[in-house]
Amino acid sequence: MTESAALDPEDRKIVTLARSARARNGVPEGAAVRDETGRTYVAGTVALDSLRLSALRTAVAMAVASGAESLEAAAVVSGAEAVTDEDLAAVRDLGGAGTPVFLAGADGEVRARVEAG
Repeated sequence: MTESAALDPEDRKIVTLARSARARNGVPEGAAVRDETGRTYVAGTVALDSLRLSALRTAVAMAVASGAESLEAAAVVSGAEAVTDEDLAAVRDLGGAGTPVFLAGADGEVRARVEAG
């Protein structure tokens, strides 16, 4: 899928931020979410002995902890073929069922756009 060229600039931005987080931190996934005010929250996979969180769930948690009341969009850069049900549930909990989630590969090319619902 070559949806990347069709993304609006704000969605392209969160894909780029997610890609940068993955590369900078050397983690399996990078993610970014944009809240209702346009603020972005960027995260990588958390893999501690006592805590394991996907990049997307971490980004959603960061948004909640910072006072976000809703999400406009989310992006995850991963080698996975699909966004997990748990990740979609986290986005849906804060953003609602219609929140778009973009899945991109390590090259930043968007492979899928799904709704959190």
